[in-house]
Amino acid sequence: MTMPIVHVEMIEGRTKEQKEALVKDIVKAVETHTNAKKEAVTVIINDIKKENIATKGEYLG
Repeated sequence: MTMPIVHVEMIEGRTKEQKEALVKDIVKAVETHTNAKKEAVTVIINDIKKENIATKGEYLG
């Protein structure tokens, strides 16, 4: 079985603790829905500067 890789992109500003909790929840969901072992799951978090985001036609920076 290939290892699941989950990419998360979000606006920067979350604490390390928030990211750790998010990773735990993501890994649990991947384990539950893919039968992958947690040791095989990789989560990559990309913090994006608010100045580099626009949504609904509006610039957030």
